[in-house]
Amino acid sequence: MSGPSSYNPQNPALKWIERRLPLGGLIHSSFIAYPTPRNLNYWWTFGAILSMMLAVQIITGVILAMHYTPHVDLAFKSVEGIVRDVNYGWLLRYLHSNGASMFFIAVYVHMLRGLYYGSYKEPREVLWILGVIIYLLMMATGFMGYVLPWGQMSFWGATVITNLFSAIPYVGDSIVTLLWGGYAVGNPTLNRFFSLHYLLPFVIAGVVVLHVWALHVAGQNNPAGVEPKTEKDTVPFTPYATIKDAFGMACFLLFFAWFVFYIPNYLGDPDNYVQANPAVTPAHIVPEWYYLPFYAILRSIPSKLGGVIAMFGAIIVLAFLPWLDSAKTRSSKYRPLAKQFFWIFVAVCLGLGYLGAQPPEGIYVIAGRILTVCYFAYFLIVLPLLSRIETARPLPNSIADDVLAKSGSRKAPMVSTMIAVAVGGSLLLGGMNNAKAENSHGTTPPSLSWSFAGPFGKFDQGQLQRGLKIYKEVCSACHALSLVAFRNLADPGGPGYTPAQAAAFAAEYKIKDGPNDAGDMFERPGRPADYFPSPFPNEQAARAANGGAAPPDLSLMAKARGYERGFPQFIFDAFMQFQEKGPNYIDALLQGYEEKAPAGFALPEGSYYNRIFPGHAIKMPKPLSDGQVTFDDGSPATVQQYAKDVAAFLMWTAEPHLEARKRLGLQVMIFLIIFCGLLYFTKRKVWAAAH
Repeated sequence: MSGPSSYNPQNPALKWIERRLPLGGLIHSSFIAYPTPRNLNYWWTFGAILSMMLAVQIITGVILAMHYTPHVDLAFKSVEGIVRDVNYGWLLRYLHSNGASMFFIAVYVHMLRGLYYGSYKEPREVLWILGVIIYLLMMATGFMGYVLPWGQMSFWGATVITNLFSAIPYVGDSIVTLLWGGYAVGNPTLNRFFSLHYLLPFVIAGVVVLHVWALHVAGQNNPAGVEPKTEKDTVPFTPYATIKDAFGMACFLLFFAWFVFYIPNYLGDPDNYVQANPAVTPAHIVPEWYYLPFYAILRSIPSKLGGVIAMFGAIIVLAFLPWLDSAKTRSSKYRPLAKQFFWIFVAVCLGLGYLGAQPPEGIYVIAGRILTVCYFAYFLIVLPLLSRIETARPLPNSIADDVLAKSGSRKAPMVSTMIAVAVGGSLLLGGMNNAKAENSHGTTPPSLSWSFAGPFGKFDQGQLQRGLKIYKEVCSACHALSLVAFRNLADPGGPGYTPAQAAAFAAEYKIKDGPNDAGDMFERPGRPADYFPSPFPNEQAARAANGGAAPPDLSLMAKARGYERGFPQFIFDAFMQFQEKGPNYIDALLQGYEEKAPAGFALPEGSYYNRIFPGHAIKMPKPLSDGQVTFDDGSPATVQQYAKDVAAFLMWTAEPHLEARKRLGLQVMIFLIIFCGLLYFTKRKVWAAAH
């Protein structure tokens, strides 16, 4: 259904090429003259947004792959190296990690729009099935990408999901061994996932080309669900749909930029800032938010094999929609019963997403089973039944009539939809936060005021210098900062030392090096390029010196800790940039020691009572006491002051480019707001000529 091309290049070179490869004519007929229904609303813009996000993911992914090392011993450190040492590496990583979430948000909106307006009905069956294939490829790609950073949740997520294949009779164990490349998730698994994660986006791009091809053959559906009959029903793709899509994409970029620059870890799991440890299982393993509804379906079935079948069946059933719903009327806009059941289905999906983030116990399991039945009933019972019993409202004679019949009241469904999605999304995110926090901490730490919080936040250099002193004189006896180099002390946005001061600071340390010409290891003074040394030669020595518990590396401590904010704080956190949970936790932990455990609490031998620490029994003795460290700037030598200063310092070690992120974010947001405004008024002027 490409438009008639009037492309006639005047340039001799272009004319020569066009005679031999009519690419210009193909682009002109497909994306300029292509007739577009004139009643498309903004839900159709998500197709263009998906194309944009696929391009963002491929470009950022290719660049990240240039710096990533797919080895279990190096993957975690290489990802942190990208964020810390590669120019704008933090931006690339946040664009890629948050881009995956944006991609899924857009695809879910795209799919629900297709469901509501019946975009799967004849003659668009192949178009719809290709979309389901793209979705399946996206899920596989996203899962493998989640494993690559080799954090705790990555490792255990890979272990749990790949283990599901063992439920397949006869060949299950062989499939799992093939996926793992051995008898456990390890280096071969990581290499395979990296290879496939790099390959699959290009496969997705290929299927997207087929998807767009099928779209241009069958033509676009529209909110009225009637086919174009005359030229009045359509407008050329360019400039009308192009400018409308551009405005929608710019608005979506604003939304995307907010996550990238101000809440980059909001949708991630703190456990993934802890390097994978096969010997320690996270208390509550949850997948990324976009898999939660299917994860809930998996856990709702008592049988392992049955759960796997139900989980994959929940996706595969989408491919059979064109035959399950045989109603003659496409758009739910004219199907009163279908419209109501559609919104019930949306609520069921959001409910499953919420339950997927909850522990698989008690009422959550029962509710999961009920909603799983409702999910499948919508496709297998409701839609086939509605096509037989429902009486649709009269359709407009043409798309032009639909446009002329529009009034102010037609915007109500759009508003109600956005409210429903916002509330449901908040519920889902709230569920995720609860799941992450449930087993993370004891008592919820109080929220403190930090200079680096908010969109304009900056580190207090004096506070960072005091925190560094506390680390050096107290914390470094047990803990390392293996990802922080001495030269980082002179980086912009850090403690504010000069390169000479950083070099002098490094020289105070002894660094093990070698072997030398004689084959011996030796010690030398530290250099700016060296990393803060560990106080112990290996983990076994660290455990032996600390009652059996290895002191964690503090480089990422502030990012590796999260806790429940509860309702309604988690909703406001998305707008108030509340990401500083880790420093709150560190501060509260350092002040949470009590001399005696409460009556009735069985404190294990060799442990100390801390009201903040999970389980309240901590191996680390109280590290800070009043008067332990003195400050040159006259700050109080109290535990309260120490705790806050070292917590701020550890926030800097976790994200040394925080100030650069917020500064660039402000510039990007201002640009996008102006750009959106210009596009909006341009769109109004262009579309004014179409009515």
